[in-house]
Amino acid sequence: MADSDFPGWHGTTIIGVKKGGQVVIAGDGQVSLGQTVIKGTARKVRRLSPGGFEVVAGFAGSTADAFTLLERLETKLEATPGQLARASVELAKDWRTDKYLQKLEAMLIVTDGKDLLVITGAGDVLEPEHNVAAIGSGGNFALAAARAMMDGDKPAEQVAREAMAIAADICVYTNGNLTVETI
Repeated sequence: MADSDFPGWHGTTIIGVKKGGQVVIAGDGQVSLGQTVIKGTARKVRRLSPGGFEVVAGFAGSTADAFTLLERLETKLEATPGQLARASVELAKDWRTDKYLQKLEAMLIVTDGKDLLVITGAGDVLEPEHNVAAIGSGGNFALAAARAMMDGDKPAEQVAREAMAIAADICVYTNGNLTVETI
C-alpha cells in the first residue's frame, strides 16, 4: 500500500494466544495520527454471539473498515453456525473479490475457543504456528515475546498480557491500556 493511500493512522497491537484449553485475544487502546495519540482507550477486541455461538475478534486498522468486516463475519457465521473456519474463508473470499470490500484497510484475529485464525484482505485465513497470532503496529514485538513464553508454565492470559506489555514498551504506537477477552 502506498503512503499516499493511507492517511497516517497508526496504532493497535492485537495478540491471540491459545494455551491450556483457553484462547485469549488482547488488544491495546491506542490510536495515533502521525506523532499524536488521538485516543488511548479504544476497544479493539469484541465478543460476538452470532447464532448463539461465542466468537472473540480483535482488529487492527481502520475502525470503520473493521466494523464492516465484523458485521460481514457475523452474517457469515449466522449462515454457517459454529463453523468459524468456513465463515472466515467465505469472508476472505468476499474481501478479496468484492470491489467495495477490497478497499478496506484492516486485519482480524478471530477465535471460537477451538480455532485461532488471522483473516486478511489478501484473501488469507491463517492458523498460526505455535498457537500465537499478532497483528498491528506492535504485532511482531508481541508475537516474539509471546512465543518466548509459550513453553513455560504461564497461562494463556498471562502470556498475552506480558507480551502486550513488552510490545507497549517497544512500539510507540502501542499502549498498555488492554482489552482482554478469554474463550
